[in-house]
Amino acid sequence: LYDKLGYMPADSIQQSVAKSEEIAIDDWAVAAVAKKLGKTEDAAYFTKRSLNYRNYFDKETGFMRGKLANGQWTAPFDPAFSKHEGSDYTEGNAWQYLWLAPHDVQGLIGLLGGKEPFVTKLDQLFKVEEGVKGEEASNDISGLIGAYAHGNEPGHHTTFLFNYAGWAWRTQELNRQIQTTMYTTAPDGLCGNEDCGQMSAWYIFSALGFYPVNPSDLTYQIGSPIVKQAKIEVSPGKYFTVKAPAASKENKYVSEVKLNGKVLSKSYITHQEIINGGTLEFAMSAQPNKELFK
Repeated sequence: LYDKLGYMPADSIQQSVAKSEEIAIDDWAVAAVAKKLGKTEDAAYFTKRSLNYRNYFDKETGFMRGKLANGQWTAPFDPAFSKHEGSDYTEGNAWQYLWLAPHDVQGLIGLLGGKEPFVTKLDQLFKVEEGVKGEEASNDISGLIGAYAHGNEPGHHTTFLFNYAGWAWRTQELNRQIQTTMYTTAPDGLCGNEDCGQMSAWYIFSALGFYPVNPSDLTYQIGSPIVKQAKIEVSPGKYFTVKAPAASKENKYVSEVKLNGKVLSKSYITHQEIINGGTLEFAMSAQPNKELFK
């Protein structure tokens, strides 16, 4: 049915939206490997499949929704509604799963009408007054900022999506909020389920000032470092050094980034740049630089 319809029908499988979105991410990764191996037909096939998540987008509501085999949307619909078992989403709701397309962020921006509507909706995610509804809502939806749930992995890339639309300062602002309010050294110092170490991995990456939104594309989006200096041994005797000497509770915004002494004009660094060794240096400020990475 998936290959025939381009989506998993909600009347055949539970959590269809979440499962299909995750399959789309996997398909993109398979396409990347196929391309690397020179298998152009396989790469084209899986690249096309990786865009199937778009079949769940409902222009009228602006969310990813469950779709029946006959093409109709599941109803009734409330983006904040959650049911731990038996809904279109896994441990989440439509607010959280709208953003699970890390392999096709520009495509998602297009679905939402362009960069301005995209960041408006993305910003709204963190300001929704009632982010979760439902008597049987999943207990895994935790660490809430509005409807954003930091306590569950499907949303961990979401704060970095502002980078793609020219709002890097908002990524920095939210990351610092999460770093300082949702992690402590107490026994219950994590705000969610530490599946495979993901909660801690997010903190380590974010504390260094970069994060793999789509690990398969071998790039890391710039965030807000909280450490003043760190050295990563990338091979015996070779280091990638991160410096943010002015980083502090107040200085959460990045005013400039330099990679090996050259000003970084893009919002990301590559895996190759990291393993080559070198220095990533952040100039930090208490005021946002809203022109950064525009």
